Amino acid sequence: MDKGRALEALANQAVDAAELAAIAAARLVGRGDKIAADQAAVDAMRNALNAMAMKGRIVIGEGERDEAPMLYIGEEVGAGEGIEIDIALDPVEGTTATAMGMNNALAVLALAPRGGLLHAPDTYMDKIACGPGYPAGVIELDASGAENVRTLAKAKGVAPEDLTVCILERERHQEIIESVRSAGARILFIADGDVAGVISAADPDGKADLYIGRGGAPEGVLAAAALRSLGGQMQTRLHFRNDDERERARRTGITDLDRKYDLKEMAGEHCLFIAAGLTDGDLVRGVRRSGGYVETETLLFSSVTGLRRRISTRRPV
Repeated sequence: MDKGRALEALANQAVDAAELAAIAAARLVGRGDKIAADQAAVDAMRNALNAMAMKGRIVIGEGERDEAPMLYIGEEVGAGEGIEIDIALDPVEGTTATAMGMNNALAVLALAPRGGLLHAPDTYMDKIACGPGYPAGVIELDASGAENVRTLAKAKGVAPEDLTVCILERERHQEIIESVRSAGARILFIADGDVAGVISAADPDGKADLYIGRGGAPEGVLAAAALRSLGGQMQTRLHFRNDDERERARRTGITDLDRKYDLKEMAGEHCLFIAAGLTDGDLVRGVRRSGGYVETETLLFSSVTGLRRRISTRRPV
């Protein structure tokens, strides 16, 4: 069995892992304790991953070994047999949204054959992304928001005023916000969860045309795995606030700290991306309990076959 087919054979179990993490964290939605919600999701996801027929290695996880008791970077998971897999995960993408009972919290998981995902440190990352159907190089990380809006609008054959740019609502993005607005584009603000934001800009059914901003590097890798299936373009660069973060990057094997990455460098040819809804959001519905059942809605993308599936699951409580 080739690596692509072997990877897709794990899809159903990977979906279960994300859904079980979402279900576990859903009991703590709105209770103000993001640490407890994250831990519940971590425990559920880890147990599910360890039941899978693979030799798994966490490359994007809950943090480094000394900082994370479970699902730390470098941890080995799986049953110890089958294909060697690199795993990027965020058991609760949107911990604040979960704690506060807000929208767009997800349990997210990406898998690729060994070496297929960028080993990004737990630092910030500057990102820009758009969907498929445009000439190569239509977006440029080092250009202003206004320049990217005008270039993308020209490639799409519309006026800049017809574009919507998704931006994480943070003070650090004020310059980007002002630049985008100076070109006439609309802004779709999101409070948390920039994986969903990137997907929204790449999905033909999404609410945005472009994503720009600075968010977590781990979330950047997860978003890249989704884009590998959806199509589109992405450019990123790690952003460091201090020497400790630079050293953290060096420990992951990154030597060029100023490198600009494209989509192919972030995620390899064969990827699975899974996002299970924890709270209701733009991509999927959140966890629901009714009549002795718990219901989940999950997205599954595969770059192996171009598969895009929306899965509704009912489990007895």
